[in-house]
Amino acid sequence: MMKKWRLDFRIWHWVHAFVVLGLMGTVFLRKTFLSWRANAEILTQKLSEIDLSVTEAQAKVVAKAIRAPMWEWHILLGYALAALVLWRTILFFSESGKQNYKDFKAKDLHKKMVTLSYIGIYSLLLFMTISGLSIHFYESLGLTKEFAHDIKEVHEFVFFYGVLVFVPLHIVGVVVADLRDEKGIISNMIHGKGE
Repeated sequence: MMKKWRLDFRIWHWVHAFVVLGLMGTVFLRKTFLSWRANAEILTQKLSEIDLSVTEAQAKVVAKAIRAPMWEWHILLGYALAALVLWRTILFFSESGKQNYKDFKAKDLHKKMVTLSYIGIYSLLLFMTISGLSIHFYESLGLTKEFAHDIKEVHEFVFFYGVLVFVPLHIVGVVVADLRDEKGIISNMIHGKGE
């Protein structure tokens, strides 16, 4: 029997997917095309070609200014993620929201692993939310800049080795499940009709 997902859960799922992909996109841009290190080098080199010179520090300031608007999007999406984590916690207590966690002992090993992976990713996202807000509001929270930097290091580590691994695995897993033993799982998450 195909699970029926309530409208509120389906809306949460797709908004959450958009927000997480948006956050991933901003991190990708920050580490590649909008890397201040790479862009500072480009600025220094290109300006020298037209007989203008800037110091390394000046190039760094300009390169960081170029990526600042993109990083504002990361912060806004981080606020959205915080709201979504709170919303998911509320949804967990709804019938639709906790159906993945019912009858855990009766599930086969695969289904148990799927259930545990969702608990794991929700835990990671809760950590990402708390650590991200802590980094952003470190002064208001009375944290030192050094401690905020340490939190940032762990925040990035969890992103690269947790969230970045889970998202492609989730997409592949859902497609495989839809093609095998859970026909309609993808369309059901779109329109909510069970088979």
